Amino acid sequence: MADHLNPPHGGELVDLLVDDARAAELKAASREWPSWDLTPRQLCDLELLISGAFSPLRGFMVSADHQRVCTDMRLADGTLWPMPITLDVTEEFAEGIEVGSTVALRDEEGVMLAALHVEDVYRPDREAEARSVFGTTDATHPGVDYVLNRANPVYLGGRVEGIQAPAHYDYRELRATPAEVRAEFAKLGWTKVVAFQTRNPMHRAHAELTLRAAKQLEANLLIHPVVGMTKPGDVDHYTRVRCYQALLGHYPAHTAKLSLLPLAMRMGGPREAVWHAIIRKNHGITHFIVGRDHAGPGKDSAGNPFYGPYDAQQLLAKHEAELGVTMVPFQMMVYKPDEDEYAPVDEIPEGTKTLSISGTELRERLAKGREIPSWFTYPEVAAELRRSYPPRHQQGFTVFFTGLSGSGKSTIANVLLVKLLEMGGRPVTLLDGDIVRKNLSSELGFSKEHRDLNILRIGYVASEITKNGGIAICAPIAPYDSVRRENRSVISGTGGGYVLVHVATPLEVCEQRDRKGLYAKAREGIIKEFTGISDPYEVPEDADLTIDTTTVTPEEAAQQVLLHLEHEGFIGAD
Repeated sequence: MADHLNPPHGGELVDLLVDDARAAELKAASREWPSWDLTPRQLCDLELLISGAFSPLRGFMVSADHQRVCTDMRLADGTLWPMPITLDVTEEFAEGIEVGSTVALRDEEGVMLAALHVEDVYRPDREAEARSVFGTTDATHPGVDYVLNRANPVYLGGRVEGIQAPAHYDYRELRATPAEVRAEFAKLGWTKVVAFQTRNPMHRAHAELTLRAAKQLEANLLIHPVVGMTKPGDVDHYTRVRCYQALLGHYPAHTAKLSLLPLAMRMGGPREAVWHAIIRKNHGITHFIVGRDHAGPGKDSAGNPFYGPYDAQQLLAKHEAELGVTMVPFQMMVYKPDEDEYAPVDEIPEGTKTLSISGTELRERLAKGREIPSWFTYPEVAAELRRSYPPRHQQGFTVFFTGLSGSGKSTIANVLLVKLLEMGGRPVTLLDGDIVRKNLSSELGFSKEHRDLNILRIGYVASEITKNGGIAICAPIAPYDSVRRENRSVISGTGGGYVLVHVATPLEVCEQRDRKGLYAKAREGIIKEFTGISDPYEVPEDADLTIDTTTVTPEEAAQQVLLHLEHEGFIGAD
């Protein structure tokens, strides 16, 4: 193994990438193997397995490793490792898999990335996994939600042989394997390196924190942001990387380096901090900054924090000697306007005037086009954020009407369409239920599976319109709550707005208006699975606006929607 893989301050790296001859052999043999298309999270895990970032792991965990990691934060051989690294597959796929078989692991385009030599096929207790790893079974926690609601029920464990890493076409000059990062440190003469983990844009407080840490240690700085999967709702990595690049010029020359980490975060708080330290040690760092609520997912469904603010520091402190990584603990940094400087909150004398801006307030300032003060973030960073997150009156948005057939939602949608077109400024598209059925979903029936697929298609089209600054008006029945919520999540994640309008006209009124006689046919059993008669309508509890058209004209209803859009800042501004 090359010398640069094992510098004095780094542990031994596992390299799972095979040579060209072996790769060709595996590809040829794979014609006889089952293939598994990796999920986005599995792609991130495989990339870090192949590159050695997950050293000493040589593949996806077998049951013995998985169980002990969950209970004791150790592999079966006793090695410290806090996070399960597993390959979850469906029951149907697992039926044909036996110990001793080999599976071709492929990306979403079918490109073979690795071979998994199956050593174990097991069905874990996923509730116990969530409770042990994350300390909760509350699905508000994104890591718990994945384990309980998104992961497949069967895990395959075994050794991996890597053929090639997943392809990335963005920021290639900033993507480096652990071996490449170590080699760069050796080239630069960096023997003491402190790493900073982040999944958010960096502002003045972060810059001051990292500068202070590097100066105190007389060390160089590795800014090592996660660009894999982070918490839903986080700023996209393209915007964040531009912010990091804008920030780099504010560090002293030749002291700081930026490198990207394609990690799928679990938001596991204390355990995640230990995991992050191991990953950074594999990249050759000697010190690791851990701040307040490191990798915390926020609050649970009862409004309480999942983890204490310094739980992560305490857990890592217990293991830093074993890890060989020195933790650099920091408290929250706050700004002292009278001195024009930042300081840790625990160093601020009582009565000292301080200023801070929360993430929520920053988002509000961006949404309303308000000033972002230079004491909070550098102007270059603020400019990048404004490019990606313009004020609400410049953003795209979706108005999603839902209600029974005959409730009046299509008529309101058409009136709203005309009023928004009169205003001008943004393209407006109407995605009415009947129009979509004719042009986008003509092959679908009316089973729950097909109805969900139809609504997801509407949501996808609306998300693309919203992402590109347009207005989408959707007016399907959309009777099921889960798929409506999924659409809200997808469309809100585009950086635009989403307004759910429940047209709550009572069933008896809808039946009286039924010009096509659909309700009568449904009651006679001629039409099957008809919403409100033989199929349920799940009333939305998260509607932003509720309108009963029994005594309200379409013009009045559309005006209510316009007033709500104005209140939320989507229309009406200069």
